[in-house]
Amino acid sequence: MSISPATGSNDTPYASPAGGRPRRVTMRDVAVEAGVSVSAVSKILRGAYGSSPEMRVKVLSAIEKLGYRPNAGARAMRGRSYTIGVMLVELSSPFQPEVVQGISEELEASPFQEILVAGGSSPERQKRSIEALLDRQVDGVIVIAPWMESEWLEELGLRIPTVTVALHGAAASFDTVVDDDYEGARLAVDHLVSLGHRRILHTSMPASAGTTPFSLSHTARRDGYIRAMRQHKLEPDTIETWYSEEGGYQAGMEALARPERPTAIFAGADIAALGVLRAAEQHDLRVPEDLSIVGYDNIYISTVNRIALTTVDQSGRMTGSKAAQLLLARLDGRTNPAQYVIAPRLIPRSTSGLARLAAEPAALEH
Repeated sequence: MSISPATGSNDTPYASPAGGRPRRVTMRDVAVEAGVSVSAVSKILRGAYGSSPEMRVKVLSAIEKLGYRPNAGARAMRGRSYTIGVMLVELSSPFQPEVVQGISEELEASPFQEILVAGGSSPERQKRSIEALLDRQVDGVIVIAPWMESEWLEELGLRIPTVTVALHGAAASFDTVVDDDYEGARLAVDHLVSLGHRRILHTSMPASAGTTPFSLSHTARRDGYIRAMRQHKLEPDTIETWYSEEGGYQAGMEALARPERPTAIFAGADIAALGVLRAAEQHDLRVPEDLSIVGYDNIYISTVNRIALTTVDQSGRMTGSKAAQLLLARLDGRTNPAQYVIAPRLIPRSTSGLARLAAEPAALEH
């Protein structure tokens, strides 16, 4: 249950003691139902310290029973809206909604409610989306994969408690939650090299202009891939596309049309890996016998048996949970910037196997 705290009336009908016209449930009604004072209800709704777990259970149970919903106008008058703005790039991206799910679950036990906006991939549109959230007097913002200038983000952090997701770099005025994308890319390359692959192609996205000294996760992944390939004395090979099924398909079609095609493709995101799988099928290639494919994110569809995608897990729900935790700490008074780094792990499944040249000697022994 998500609760937006405030005092005053709300929009939930409540039968009057005389059985007359329904009225609105008030904070006083909640206090009477819970057997506590109005100030105690207010304290719990504001997330203030000093309330016992038992009192919190009583109040939240009373709120749920009565269907109490605070009045938005009363909240604004008291200076807090008890809402958190969340900007993601697009709802069609499977990974970002998993991050939002983690945010929502973390806020469940708090007095805050999330408000979502899709900012798209344009820096200007993302800025407008964030400004729209500020116009609605949100108390803090979580920004997923921001493409706007670093100066703008630093100014945003000075205006309102801010946490970014998937943005690498040391921030001065806001908090960050990132996956160790360099390590994740190394895990993917090391896995494929251990299977005998030498021609390993990586699908990435264009570098985000203007974010220096920060970089987004796809840039860190690409850099990690290049470094890992060179450590194995292999030549990096990258195709820039978009993290979408169509983008992965186009990159796969381009790579597989080459005279000397790669034996493995490390897609920068699972959704792009699904497009590579479609391209492999169109070329009548068997996976993993003719082509190994590795993704990144470990989205739910990757776990489905008919797909069983080898991938790097960065736990979207944990990412969202940690972002919400950092923002709540900001709202509680912390001012120093903090960064939380998610440790990735390789999840081997059915789409990666021995390179053909590595598999042939074993076949000859039989």
